[in-house]
Amino acid sequence: MQIGIFGWLLEAIIVAVFLAQKSLADHVSRVATGLRNGGLEGGRRAVSMIVGRDPETLDEPAVCRAAIESLAENFSDGAVAPAIWYALLGLPGLLAYKMLNTADSMIGHKSPKYLHFGWASARLDDLANIPAARLSILLIAAGAALTTGRRTAGNALGVALRDHGLHRSPNSGWPEAAMAGALDVQLAGPRIYAGTLVNEPMINGAGRSVATVADVETGVSIFYGACGALLVLTAIAAVLDSIV
Repeated sequence: MQIGIFGWLLEAIIVAVFLAQKSLADHVSRVATGLRNGGLEGGRRAVSMIVGRDPETLDEPAVCRAAIESLAENFSDGAVAPAIWYALLGLPGLLAYKMLNTADSMIGHKSPKYLHFGWASARLDDLANIPAARLSILLIAAGAALTTGRRTAGNALGVALRDHGLHRSPNSGWPEAAMAGALDVQLAGPRIYAGTLVNEPMINGAGRSVATVADVETGVSIFYGACGALLVLTAIAAVLDSIV
């Protein structure tokens, strides 16, 4: 059955809503604004909206690292993964992925209360994000090349390939390591969630140990460049699909 122009328009609107990442960039930008205008407390309030760690335990560099890490991770599972599943399976694939990702966010927490109940959604979400996490490093490198030059793009790829396994997540380490390389800062490391210390090694240990507000702002610029690269890649895939 032909869905007609209104059907295509509705599908385009749904896809645009699910792939739109401006709100993520806006939230991360508010962290930089909060630090500049409201000091450490302003930054903590802003970053508490996008990360699960205890904001009161964060100094200014830690607030900046948290914002950058959230930006990189959510680029992969919030933009790249939906685009891949839409390209592979159309609107049903996109909706199925978003449902799975939402389930993981709600019940896939690694805590004693939800350890067994959320295990399936967490593992399925990990599997669904495998291709996106790997593709995300190429897109972040492209965004870095557009924003800060080819050298930082090469550094993004090198650090991602070397350090992705230092992250506890099988997927998040890829985009976070790529962003760490692009910005030449250390990310991850020890942090506190719900009063519990999570000990992890620093990603890009040779990078700068102090992340700054300027790094957050540059990270947002790289993010927009990566989104642009994703858009171009998606358009090429659509054209090739129509030809085939």
